[in-house]
Amino acid sequence: MAKKPVKYSVVDAFTDSAFKGNPAAVCLLEEERDEDWLQALAMEFNVSQTGYLTRITEPEALDSSTTILTPRFRLRWFTPVAEVKLCGHATLAAAHLLFTSSLMKGNMIEFITLSGVLTARKVMQGNKSDALKYENGQAQEHFSIELDFPTVPMVEYNSAEVASISKALNGASVIDIKKTEKDDLFVVLPSGKTVVDIEPQFDDIQKLPGRGLIITGLAPPESEFDFFSRFFCPKLGIKEDPVCGSAYCSLAPYWGQKLGKCDLLAYPASPRGGIVDIHLDEQNQRVLLRGKAVTVMEGCVLV
Repeated sequence: MAKKPVKYSVVDAFTDSAFKGNPAAVCLLEEERDEDWLQALAMEFNVSQTGYLTRITEPEALDSSTTILTPRFRLRWFTPVAEVKLCGHATLAAAHLLFTSSLMKGNMIEFITLSGVLTARKVMQGNKSDALKYENGQAQEHFSIELDFPTVPMVEYNSAEVASISKALNGASVIDIKKTEKDDLFVVLPSGKTVVDIEPQFDDIQKLPGRGLIITGLAPPESEFDFFSRFFCPKLGIKEDPVCGSAYCSLAPYWGQKLGKCDLLAYPASPRGGIVDIHLDEQNQRVLLRGKAVTVMEGCVLV
């Protein structure tokens, strides 16, 4: 029997402008697909992440403590070369697709993922009249999406790697090095400007221990932001992830402690840019990531 066409959207996340932020492909699956197909399609899209959504409709799939009122979807994330356990921007993109479709009437979604249950909440902009704007003669809702993610702890890291890390960052000075629980190197640079100006040496980054490389620095005083960051992950087929949402699960606790604040505004300093609004819930070890998204492409996968 022929498989049904799979509807997909390409969504730019953590931005309100097309061709900015971080693009993710999101596919809505109506029937099971095997692992090879999921990975092959992610490679075909060749963006940093492809998300696969499957609606959970059976009551027994829900735990006894959760009402069925909140829609639940299974969500998996694939880079062009591997499945990953946590992804922020593709989760925001998936939520945007659902909130702008006829599948969703409410303001909350729960995603069942390899990192547990993650929630996405629609946050309207201002009052109702402010949130409705007209495009092509039709009313369009303008809203942000708030993701509820776990913090990702870090540990101190062997300073013997300073020289190789500096080399991978084209000779930049290194202020501090840590390693996240997700096996990413976390490198603090002298300033946000240094983060922007870095010319990454991807062959050298590929040789570094761990999965990927987060770099960060304090934002300039004249900036509206608290800190800048970038994320490089060539081992997973992503030279630079334009806005790595999951990296903020470590960035938020670090900068929250350094700056003595729980509400932070972050600038992903990749060439595509973006904006990430953050609230750190230290007591519950959660990070609330808020951002906007724009759908730039829709279509069907025919195979």
